This record gives sequence, structure tokens and C-alpha cells, in this order.
Amino acid sequence: MLKNVRWMYGPLIILAAGFLWRSEQLRADDAGQRVQPVAAERTDNKTTPAPVRGWKKGQGWGWIWGPDDEIGALNAMTEESRLAALSLVTKGKTYDLGATYSRNSYKWPGHSPGEVMTFRTPEGVKRQGDHDFIAPEVNPSGQAWHSCALFINDNVATQIDGLGHVTVGEDNHWYNGFKESDWGGNFGIRKCAADGIPPIINRAVLLDIAALRKVKVLPAHYPISPDDVDSACAAQGVEIRPGDIVLFRTGTLGFWGKDGADHATIAEYDSAGITLDTARYLVEEKGAIALGSDTSGLEVAPAPPGSDTFIPVHKYLLIEQGVHILEFHNLEELARDRVYEFCYMAATNKIAGTVAGFALRPIALK
Repeated sequence: MLKNVRWMYGPLIILAAGFLWRSEQLRADDAGQRVQPVAAERTDNKTTPAPVRGWKKGQGWGWIWGPDDEIGALNAMTEESRLAALSLVTKGKTYDLGATYSRNSYKWPGHSPGEVMTFRTPEGVKRQGDHDFIAPEVNPSGQAWHSCALFINDNVATQIDGLGHVTVGEDNHWYNGFKESDWGGNFGIRKCAADGIPPIINRAVLLDIAALRKVKVLPAHYPISPDDVDSACAAQGVEIRPGDIVLFRTGTLGFWGKDGADHATIAEYDSAGITLDTARYLVEEKGAIALGSDTSGLEVAPAPPGSDTFIPVHKYLLIEQGVHILEFHNLEELARDRVYEFCYMAATNKIAGTVAGFALRPIALK
């Protein structure tokens, strides 16, 4: 009897397992596009790229993840892609990519300054006696505390621009068609806020354009072109693969010092950056999942003649493609060590309504 059962159901079990495997390979995203999960093979400490979920060569990303999506190209990250990024870590060395922020720090002119204020001091809480739990009879050791109040913009220092950061058109819409009239508010935006940006663990590539041009820092208003991208990749022996984060070093953050207090010098060089053609090249032809630099705005300033906005790269990346922008990343140590391929890790503050993950401390692992 048992033998007959095995004969009857054995082929069915094998058939079902095969069906489930095939279904996983051909699963579709929310928009109906047929995609495959990322898988990567490790060979001699390098990863072999595989098809990336959602990206289409010549088109990029775009509004493909469904009408409720708020994270854009970061949807392409998977368990497999994170493991592939972690496989790049062979030495265990950590590079701190965050820039120290203080009330003195340089910022882009369109954002407010910040202030850090002491809210409670040990002397003050003891003197005022507002809290019963620190009274001498219950606190004979005299324990107290410090706490600070922050009055700060959500676009300062090392940061990630969220997909709701910039808007366009009479209806002031942002990524995926979310409109100000529907999703704005007095307490921050209610779609694409930075607290919804998922933790990022991803392969990243550094392109040291300052070193390529044999200068300490790129000249003011230097436009980083697609040719610069290709030349840097060739000089550094690195390849940009679909699903990568690409970071550009201009040399600007070499002037940050302790806390970015030298506004005049930083402002002079902060205007170097990528062009719209370069952004398109990286997203549509290379498959970049996020772009960043060591400047406050990533893109060259001012916008080239003929542009339909003062920040065309922001419009293209954040609104049209759903690609996050990483700003004021400290790339100096990576450049000194000539580390051009690494595992990038970052997570935003989960503050509801914010339009950027601000004062971050992303790291590179090698």
C-alpha cells in the first residue's frame, strides 16, 4: 500500500516543487512588469551581476512599483543583493562617511540653519526640583542628566534626499504623482517621507573625479560628464553594475574641517557636480539605484542654459525616476586608500513627515 502511495504522489510533489520554483523566477511586480529576483555568485571576492528587479536598460526605473509606492528604485534591494554587498567585506575596515554637523556648518541656501540647545543640565534639574524622582531622599548619589533640544532643518550635513523633497508643476506633485493638495500638511509630508526609506545595504562605487583630473578639488561649476564617468571607471579598474550606488568625489568636503564652518571656501567649490546627461547615463544605461557626492546638491550649479528648472538633476532623479540622492558624504578617506568598491550602509532617522534623512552617519565597509 505504501509503495502505491509513493508511486501516485511522488511525481505530483516533484511537479509542485518545480511549479513553485518557476513561479518565483517569473514573479511580477505591482505594475505587472515581469522581473526576476537578484542573485549573485561569489568568485574570488567579486560578485557576478544578475538581472535587477524593475530596471530596464534605456529606460531606468520610473513609476513602475504601483500607485502606492513611496521608495522608488530602492525596491530593487533584496536579501540576495544585500548578501552580495556584504560579500565585498574582506578586511572588516570601516570608513565613516558622515560629516560632523554643528550650528556653524555650511548649508545649501534654501534650507534653514540649525541650533543645538541644552534643554536640561544636572545643575538646573537639581536646583529647580521639578522631578520627585531626583529628590535627595530617593537619590542620595545625586544622579542627574543632560538633554538637548534641536531646532534643525531636515536637509543639513550628510543626508539622503527623500522622494518627496522636490515638487514640480502647478499641482506641486512629487514622485509617483503624489500631490501637495492631497499629501502635504502642517506637520510634514504624508507620502514619501524619509522615515519610510528602508535601511540601505548595497554595493557602492566611488568615482574620484578630482583625482582623475589631477587636482585637489574640482574647479567651481565643473560639469561631471558621462566621459568623466567612463574615464574614472577605466582609471580605477572598477565597473558600475545595475543596482549599484554611485558616489562622486569632487574634493569639496576636504574643506569641511571640524564642522564645515568655512562657508566661503565650501561655497566656492560646492557648485561642481554631475550634469543631467550624466544622471541619465547612470540610471538608464548603468542601472544606478542611488547617486551621491561630497557636495550639498550633487548636480552642477548653476543649471546649464536651456534647463527647465534650476535643479534639473533633482527633478529627473527624485520625481521622474524615484532615485534617491546622497549628499555631503565624506569620501576623503576612501579616496586616500583608493577604495573604489565597497559595501555601503545607511539608515535614516525615523522622524515622520521629514523630507530627508538628515545628519546621517553612513559607513563604507571593505
